[in-house]
Amino acid sequence: MFKKTHRLAQLAAALLLTSSVGMTSAAQPLKAAFVYVTPVLDAGWTRQHEDGRKAMQAALGAQVQTKAVDNVAEGADAERVLRDLAASGNQLIFTTSFGYMEPTLKVARDFLNVKFENLTGYKRTENVATANARHYEGRYLSGIAAARASKTGVAGFVAGFPIPEVLQGINAFALGMRSVNPKAQVRVIWLNNWFDPPREREAAMALFNQDVDVVAFQVASTAVMQAAQERGKMAIAFHSDMRKVAPEAQLLAVTHRWGKYYEQRARAVLDGSWKSQDFWGGVKDGMVGVEGFGPKLSKSARDEVLMREKQMAKGQLVPFAAGKQAVRDNTGAVRIPAGTSLTDAQILEMNWLAEGVIGALPR
Repeated sequence: MFKKTHRLAQLAAALLLTSSVGMTSAAQPLKAAFVYVTPVLDAGWTRQHEDGRKAMQAALGAQVQTKAVDNVAEGADAERVLRDLAASGNQLIFTTSFGYMEPTLKVARDFLNVKFENLTGYKRTENVATANARHYEGRYLSGIAAARASKTGVAGFVAGFPIPEVLQGINAFALGMRSVNPKAQVRVIWLNNWFDPPREREAAMALFNQDVDVVAFQVASTAVMQAAQERGKMAIAFHSDMRKVAPEAQLLAVTHRWGKYYEQRARAVLDGSWKSQDFWGGVKDGMVGVEGFGPKLSKSARDEVLMREKQMAKGQLVPFAAGKQAVRDNTGAVRIPAGTSLTDAQILEMNWLAEGVIGALPR
């Protein structure tokens, strides 16, 4: 009888210990890490992700513990950082650059219990999800503003790498301009780099010497905006509102807001519903928008852009759609037949430059 009673007491103690461990585990915050390709600046791509991280932290409070590692080069350095983050107990890791895609996949294979989210990539596995913003929607709207403000009808674009996302932006910008001014042109300079402020500035200055009076860009610093401010020209801010560095030059900002997405994905890990997926959010999702209107954009142009943004949110305005006339590339080939629009799959594989874009894809 003593042995039986002693055994029951042992079982009760074990159950109590297991219960206590479960309670402790449940009370532990979700550890989430973010990896950034550039330093955290006052504005730009990385700033928006950092703001998104802070918004997620604020929304979830003690349920989440976040960490960010910035200025991580793509490639071997990224793999090293990711391995360290995964090994140190982070359960959810956001990698915020296209160039992190392969390192993310490689590390994810060795840490199947960790959830990874690669921003702007396209390859997924059971524990690697992808997400991106429909940047091109904001680009189209900014093209309308650029055409309304430009005196020369010639805009410039300082571009990082010729990946589909950047080509989408250039083409949507050109199509937005040409919806207002059918003869508008967009001159492109390729940098083959995401973050090189001196070269970004140099490219903007070179464009201003070629009849360009308004410039857009897809690189990571504010150098293009500062160049426009210095030269008395106009610029479209990207990722963030950049009026702080270009108060007179900024026409508007195409901004991206990641906080809601980060919060949703963290909640999914917390409640056990997280699944690998590909999410592509745009104007209707609140992930892309236009704001930060500057003094050189007329009120009528501002109202027009905001009206078109509302139409886009309702699905009434589609950037990559052809009306009665086909959309052609800058070699004359038809890319969007009259009366049709591109599918998401076609947009994601974009490898051409629209009519009106002066330049070629780097070889």
